[in-house]
Amino acid sequence: MDHERLSRRRATAGCLAALPLPVVGGCGRPRAPAVVAIDLTTIDDEGLRGTGAGRVAVSYEFAIPDTAATRDAIRRIDRSVEFMPGSRGRVGATAGECLCIGSTHQPGWRDVLARLAEFPGVERIVECHHE
Repeated sequence: MDHERLSRRRATAGCLAALPLPVVGGCGRPRAPAVVAIDLTTIDDEGLRGTGAGRVAVSYEFAIPDTAATRDAIRRIDRSVEFMPGSRGRVGATAGECLCIGSTHQPGWRDVLARLAEFPGVERIVECHHE
């Protein structure tokens, strides 16, 4: 990848949470993308944060409607996702929702997060601390 393209990519990587892209929801009405409440500027191209031997993947969580079709669609977007039905998580999944936990340590992690943020039913994506 050439230096100019890499610089542009890094400059926009941290702005993912603030992109004001309209997403068409049900009945053709625009909806705002989910809020990605993670500092993406600290995560490198491999999906790791930190330096040297202390680099670690960043886990994130979000809630989806708890249906088989929704889980299948999410699985097609994010191969790292684990489903935790019945758990609330930091994102506060409610009855009828399924908590999902994914990882940035995967190819194309920025695109994965962008697609998840646009997915109908996903309102917020937050860092998961496995507490």
